[in-house]
Amino acid sequence: MERYICIHSHFYQPPRENPWLEAIEQQDSAYPFHDWNERVTAECYAPNSAARILGPNGRIHEIYSNYGHISFNFGPTLLSWMEEKAPNIYQRILDSDRQSAERFSGHGNAMAQAYNHMILPLANRSDKQTQVIWGIHDFEKRFGRSPEGMWLPEAAVDVESLEVLVDQGIKFTVLAPHQAGQVRKLGPGGRWKGVQGGQIDPTRAYLCKLPSGKQITLFFYDGPISRAVAFEGLLSNGETFAQRLLSGFSENRDWSQLMHIATDGETYGHHHRHGEMALAYALHYIESNNLAKITNYGEYLEKNPATHEVEIVNNTSWSCAHGIERWRSNCGCNSGMKPGWTQDWRTPLRNALDELRNGLNKPYEEAAGKLLKNPCQARDEYVDVILDRTKPSLDRFFAKQQTHELSKEERVQALKLLEMQRHAMLMYTSCGWFFDELSGIETVQVIMYAGRALQLAQDLFGNGFEQHFLAKLAQARSNLKEIGNGRDIYERSVKPAQVNLLSVGAHYAIASLFDGYNTHSSIYAYDVNLKQHEQRAAGRTRSAVGRAVICSRVTLEEADTTFGVIHFGDHNVNAGVRYFQGEQEYEALRSETEEAYLGGDIAAVLRVFDKHFDSTTYNLKSLFRDEQRRIVDQVLRSTLNEADTAYRQIYEHHASLMQFLGSIHAPLPYILRVTAEFVLNSRLRAAFSGPNLNIGEIQDLLGTVKRENIELDVEGLAFVLKKTINRIGEALESDLSLKNLSRFDEALSLLKMVPFDVDLWRAQNMFFDLLQRAPQIPECLSAEAQNHLISIGERLGLYVGVFQNAVAQNGTPEPVPAVA
Repeated sequence: MERYICIHSHFYQPPRENPWLEAIEQQDSAYPFHDWNERVTAECYAPNSAARILGPNGRIHEIYSNYGHISFNFGPTLLSWMEEKAPNIYQRILDSDRQSAERFSGHGNAMAQAYNHMILPLANRSDKQTQVIWGIHDFEKRFGRSPEGMWLPEAAVDVESLEVLVDQGIKFTVLAPHQAGQVRKLGPGGRWKGVQGGQIDPTRAYLCKLPSGKQITLFFYDGPISRAVAFEGLLSNGETFAQRLLSGFSENRDWSQLMHIATDGETYGHHHRHGEMALAYALHYIESNNLAKITNYGEYLEKNPATHEVEIVNNTSWSCAHGIERWRSNCGCNSGMKPGWTQDWRTPLRNALDELRNGLNKPYEEAAGKLLKNPCQARDEYVDVILDRTKPSLDRFFAKQQTHELSKEERVQALKLLEMQRHAMLMYTSCGWFFDELSGIETVQVIMYAGRALQLAQDLFGNGFEQHFLAKLAQARSNLKEIGNGRDIYERSVKPAQVNLLSVGAHYAIASLFDGYNTHSSIYAYDVNLKQHEQRAAGRTRSAVGRAVICSRVTLEEADTTFGVIHFGDHNVNAGVRYFQGEQEYEALRSETEEAYLGGDIAAVLRVFDKHFDSTTYNLKSLFRDEQRRIVDQVLRSTLNEADTAYRQIYEHHASLMQFLGSIHAPLPYILRVTAEFVLNSRLRAAFSGPNLNIGEIQDLLGTVKRENIELDVEGLAFVLKKTINRIGEALESDLSLKNLSRFDEALSLLKMVPFDVDLWRAQNMFFDLLQRAPQIPECLSAEAQNHLISIGERLGLYVGVFQNAVAQNGTPEPVPAVA
């Protein structure tokens, strides 16, 4: 009988978007990356699209797409971010699924996922259905085919969730072994046998017959091997990993066995550095030695239909020993990082959200019923608008759903209703309960989604919802006395983050004073159309008055606004925004501001703003975080230049003394150490990011760093140098000239000089592809260029034997075996 291996990876990140901006703002904890999605992409999602397989000499002999050889699912919210922010990796994932269908009898590797990682057994039937439908539609839009399987968030399952999967055409899902209750052989005489301690045989498919009379196939992954991959260091060696997978087979079984495991996809590269290489090697080792057939669930199921029936243990998951209690009670499951902390806050948080959801459903149905034929169906199909917010997409949606030709105002109301429902589901994202503390970023995120749903509810139905929600939320208490309770968190973190059209206008007014006012601008999920504008400057002071129409691309709500802004220099900015009240009012604002400004009376300008904007003013703190950082950097530039000059003067004045202290291994005084660290890190950053790398200068700086035992900003410098190396290397893709080869070779010579590792993933990929054309290259390159080509390959850690042989005899050698 045949032996099959399938490795499933669940790739997912908690959604981190600001609910009002529909974008992720800068996360300092992800330094030197902008945010954690970007960081995990660099550490995991990208490497798995091009994993390295090393030869006996430790050099890269093959670059291998793991996505083309494993079963996988990606969270839809993560793919949405990746489509915009990491399009090349996103496309590699889609291409790998298409190629896997060609390898595996028409069955692609990708599985769908319930939309925003809601724990389905804790959801009502309506939310279960919408989550599954949205996950399927998102999958179809991206992968261009219908999904056969769907991953349940946290593998959390109940019978009703399986019914919903089947109703939507899903054929199978994957569960943990302890989620099987009892099994029996299909056909006459099959007797139920209880499954004790997760001891179900994982090497076959199981049929689960549902109360409705329908059925779904379930796969139960191998628990011990999955745990070894995730938590026991099995990824430290690729061949050991392969052998452990093979150990799951048994000669005593007389069927075609499926050895399969399931883990978080981030295990391969993010949680375990170079884990993607161990995965690639294990798969390559098994395939090249014909030890088993690599497959996916769809192909295996087609060839080996279920012969046994199973009943599940209702309300269970893969990551909570108590079923699904981790997402609603203090069950004892936590990270283990904070002994003594309690998760009693989980229950009141869920209760508060449940009451909010239930309280919003009836008014949604009543209000939506006046605009949309079937409010429930409209919500299910709203995913098509989420995936494509263009006007033609909206027109198609409303043409199908509306009860009558909706006016512009009615469309806005309908979209607000649907967005309220979207955020009422996003607030159940499982990560909000998974960790230890109420004030953790994941939990604050779900409270932010609740805040957006409440804001929309207030716009639609008036006051009443928020205070009731906050009274319930106050019952959730933090482990930290200074944090307080859920209500305190809402008032401190959610209310200040809430955005309306006027605050978008304030952001536009302030940011544009620094960047220039464009007729049409885009600010995250908003469009700005400038109608009128006047700007004046005198010395360090600048001022502007204008009128702009702000429009949400999500709800289509718009506001005609008037703004005034003044910058006194440094960080002192004052702005006001109001709804446009007619040309007469605008002219009064313009003329009064002009008169006060030209008179040199700044206090008078502020009094004009107080008068026209009802004392409601904005400043740099009002800017959205990324723009705030960017503009503060502009404001600080002169200050930092002054500080840089001062530090450099101190450093240069005392350089000989510091050099002497270093030579006798005496510690530098604190003030001199801080000065040296600032100056040398600054100089290295500038040297690494320049258009031309000055190797001599960099070498001198590194020598000083070593001699004076200076602490470097390793992550930041490595990040900058990586970007420069990639930029120089990319020139070769269009021009394989001696000049470009020489520049790239010289840039890579820095790798042996710097006291830190540099991520060469992009450069290696590019050059590996170049070397695949080795037999043709020697004919068009000089001997000097060929030598640079070989040197570059060796510096990048690539096997260059193919090219060397092509240079010598225009032949291709036998491939060298890979090693773990």
